[in-house]
Amino acid sequence: MTPVELSRTVLHAVRRAVDAGELSVAVPTRAVVAPPGPGGCGDYATSIALQLARPAGQPPFRVAEVLRSHLAEADGITDVVLTGPGFLNISLDRAATDVSLVREILRRGPRYGYVDAAEGAEGRVVQLRCPRDPRAVVVADASARILRSQGARVRVSAEGIEPAWISVLGVTVDAVGPVPAELPVEVRPAPVDSVGPVPAVLPVDVRPVPAVASAELLSLGRDAGRWALLHPAAHDRPRTGVEHLVQRESNPLFRVRYAHARARAAARNAADLGFTAAPGPLTDVEPGLLAALADHPRVLAAAADHRAPDRLARHLVTVADAALPFLLTVLPRGGEKPSAAHRARLALAEAVGAVLAGGLALLGIDAPDHL
Repeated sequence: MTPVELSRTVLHAVRRAVDAGELSVAVPTRAVVAPPGPGGCGDYATSIALQLARPAGQPPFRVAEVLRSHLAEADGITDVVLTGPGFLNISLDRAATDVSLVREILRRGPRYGYVDAAEGAEGRVVQLRCPRDPRAVVVADASARILRSQGARVRVSAEGIEPAWISVLGVTVDAVGPVPAELPVEVRPAPVDSVGPVPAVLPVDVRPVPAVASAELLSLGRDAGRWALLHPAAHDRPRTGVEHLVQRESNPLFRVRYAHARARAAARNAADLGFTAAPGPLTDVEPGLLAALADHPRVLAAAADHRAPDRLARHLVTVADAALPFLLTVLPRGGEKPSAAHRARLALAEAVGAVLAGGLALLGIDAPDHL
């Protein structure tokens, strides 16, 4: 069971409780599941009971008790524990969950973690506004890509832009010029066949700490230049030196791209050996790698909500660092014959490659097959 599937399972439990007359609430459109916090346990936790307590007119812990009975009956869930004021801590069937996770990533490919249009944030239109600064424009550009992956409609405007930012850093904006103190409001009658409310526009100012040396930044090129601006948190001043170009372990961008290249190489070498990927039970795989892959949709959602592409960049480093030791073990060694275990490990390697490629694409950075 993937985090997305678990979220749907939680919503199904709410719906069953409502249908049984145990809760009198509107079923939410989304249930957030995340790794347990301090004091929690299991694989994932959700605060849905705290969210529903007020409209249900019941204490959060009582709502959690109602939902626990329905969640415990779901396939793929081995235990549900209540902690704190009403957090539901969920343990999953690990073997089945790992296989389901890898299968889901391979099905979605680089778009794993994207929100389908039908599940997107209905009515969310975001206006990103940034000053005449290369870092602000690059952060806005990456934020727009991530927001769109989560179903939002986005418009980016900059107070000014240099042609080199477009040609070298690959940024795209929808409008250039100063933002008026009060944006003009255009009123049009709604078409007769229109359905639903007019989407509200959310204006957001993007103003990270600017980079110091623009010339030095542009000398890095598109991929290293964008990474230099996106990897640090918005309140940190970025470094724009040649350390982003060196191909060694001290460079996080190199590690991410190298892990992707190794994953792609594993698929090519497996084809030469005559076998392909097939998701299956995994043994001797570091749990941190599977946890990082499972966390990818949540990271994308958080990066979109906070307009923080640095969260995605750091997450890709986490995935790469967990994957690199594993990628050395994918192929048969010596006189070994390819087995079901090798096919399952190859499937996981391809899943790693898909997550890294998709994440880099949202940052506007190339993911080479050879490095």
